Amino acid sequence: MKYIAIIPARYASTRFPGKPLAILGGQSVISRVYKRVSECIDTVYVATDDDRIYQHVTDFGGKVVMTSPNHKSGTDRIEEAVTKISGDWDVVVNIQGDEPFIHDSQIKTVCECFNDPTTQIATLGKPFGNDIDAISNPNSPKIVVSDDVFAMYFSRSVIPYIRGKEQELWAGCYPFLKHIGLYAYRRNVLSEITRLPQSSLEIAESLEQLRWLQNGYRIRVGITDIETVGIDTPEDLQRAEAALAL
Repeated sequence: MKYIAIIPARYASTRFPGKPLAILGGQSVISRVYKRVSECIDTVYVATDDDRIYQHVTDFGGKVVMTSPNHKSGTDRIEEAVTKISGDWDVVVNIQGDEPFIHDSQIKTVCECFNDPTTQIATLGKPFGNDIDAISNPNSPKIVVSDDVFAMYFSRSVIPYIRGKEQELWAGCYPFLKHIGLYAYRRNVLSEITRLPQSSLEIAESLEQLRWLQNGYRIRVGITDIETVGIDTPEDLQRAEAALAL
């Protein structure tokens, strides 16, 4: 199958404006992401709405496509980008532009989900372990999966609810699964889901993937044991810089 990876990268950010161009260990965040993804997938593009990011990617030799500033999600930006890039692709991989530590095994795991012809969309899950504070964090969405490892539901709440146990004991009662926001889509499915209106579940939880589930699409979940380190704030960048120095 033919894979293309698209890295959506906006300049505007409420918590960290200019994040893709922030310097981490002597390199920009977006260049680190691009180089890591290029080790796994032959065709990689950045999709941006900002001239500064466009020029920066061009300067370090990357491929980049300019997209509308009006997209409400990275998925929509990726769909526009793919329509502007010549070529036929079986699977489109969505790599977050603020994940400079993404591991090649995580990308490969998502891509391998499409060895099953019934996979329409793929994403990643990571076991939480026994950290109930992390499990309870609403900024870390949880996934419940079926026996054949397709997503049944995503939630910011702790799911499932463990009946008859104090919450501090829940982590030892069920293998809670953290959602890692790496996605891949069959090309035709990407076109279909970007035409869907927002769904009631998506609005309730502020999780875009619930729109797809609510409309009947199937999301296969690959499992990783590697924690990602996203750069959402300047403080995250400082912690990442410290981690590089170790």
